Amino acid sequence: MPRHSMQIGKNTAPIEATIHTIDLIRKKRDGGSLDPHEIGFLVAGAASGSISLEQLSAWLMAAFLRGLSLDETRSLTLAMRDSGEKFDPSRLGKTAVDKHSTGGVGDKTSFLVAPIAAACGLAVPMISGRALGHTGGTLDKLESIPGYRTVLTLSEFETVLARCGASIVSQTPALVPADRVLYALRDRTGTVENPGLICASILSKKLAAGLDALVLDVKTGSGAFLRKREDAEYLAALMVATAEAAGTRTVALLTDMGQPLGRTAGNWIELIESVELLRNQRPAESSGRNSDLRELSLILAGWMIHLGGKAATPDQGRQFAEAALVDGSALAVFFKMIEAQGGDIRVFSDPASFHKPGATQVLIAWDSGFIADMDTTKIGWAVQRTGAGREKAGEPVDPHAGIEFHARRGAHVEKGQPIATLYATTQAMLPEPIELLKQAIVIANEPPAPIELVSRIFTRENAEAHLSDAVR
Repeated sequence: MPRHSMQIGKNTAPIEATIHTIDLIRKKRDGGSLDPHEIGFLVAGAASGSISLEQLSAWLMAAFLRGLSLDETRSLTLAMRDSGEKFDPSRLGKTAVDKHSTGGVGDKTSFLVAPIAAACGLAVPMISGRALGHTGGTLDKLESIPGYRTVLTLSEFETVLARCGASIVSQTPALVPADRVLYALRDRTGTVENPGLICASILSKKLAAGLDALVLDVKTGSGAFLRKREDAEYLAALMVATAEAAGTRTVALLTDMGQPLGRTAGNWIELIESVELLRNQRPAESSGRNSDLRELSLILAGWMIHLGGKAATPDQGRQFAEAALVDGSALAVFFKMIEAQGGDIRVFSDPASFHKPGATQVLIAWDSGFIADMDTTKIGWAVQRTGAGREKAGEPVDPHAGIEFHARRGAHVEKGQPIATLYATTQAMLPEPIELLKQAIVIANEPPAPIELVSRIFTRENAEAHLSDAVR
């Protein structure tokens, strides 16, 4: 059991003080800050199972309510990173770069940026997560591909990366085991929306992958975990400063989640949309409906390519990214990665026939006017209630459930016009998500003001300054 060294008197030899979990819970509950040894004790206990889930939950709630200092956040991140094995990508002979999103509805950029960056000569070791709260999970979406394996050993992970340039996997039991426990507990205890806990969870996995560079997509707006603008900015700066201090070149982009990204939210239907874009298919009838997904993916990939040393500027990186999208090289990497991880790419030859939801219903506009607002968090819960997400850790998800949107924020709709198609596991599951969509979508006489897709960028040059000025 970890102990602290204590000096009782001038001529007294140091003795070790035992750390007790309940003392750390009380200390955090009462507004105190934990030192690195105390943080390490909690993380080790989470990884080994020596601290009960009840006590870990109590500490998470205390940390959620009281907040974590910058030092606590950095200590927690590094302790979680070091709680298990770490991946060393240096043998690949390429710069290792990744992208991570703080979570959104319809956010499927990973399926685009990973193969694009790999096609441009980078290694992309992407360790992803499952559905959390109202947001979807990259792994759940990939597992809708028959045979696709998200659980690989570190040796298998390296083999796929060497062969394909990109690999999207879950964390192994040996990789950041503390986060596996704490991540699930946060979802079940209502302690997700905390900057320090989010930062440590995200970065511990990314730093354990041995990254040279990282691009962070921090969501803002009605669908973000942190809905207040200042909270999102603080998280972005916090993650950049924390990762840079650990030796990883990092940038964070604040991006709009005031509506679902692209035209689909679910599992298989998001992969269909992603592959259409990787095929550079941009039919006129869908113009504008997934242009935000394409544009954001190219911007993120451009930064990855720039930080990875393959482009002099992010704008040049974006040009290289678009070239890889247009010439088909990114699609080739994506399919090669799927096959290398056991997936059957034949389902993409006729994706519509593979899509077999248990029940389908079209939601029509109940009035004429402009779609003036979308409560994207509520829309995310609607997607989850179709069967595409989970209520608690370990539950299965329906690969064919989800929602396809036919109109986006700012669009003019006529009464009776289809605005969304819902795919659910059963007919009985449809009424609740339909009601949630009706509550979430506002139809008004005037169009909304436009919102920037990327509103701010944090780099190592401005992140520390922002943190020092922020009042927490």
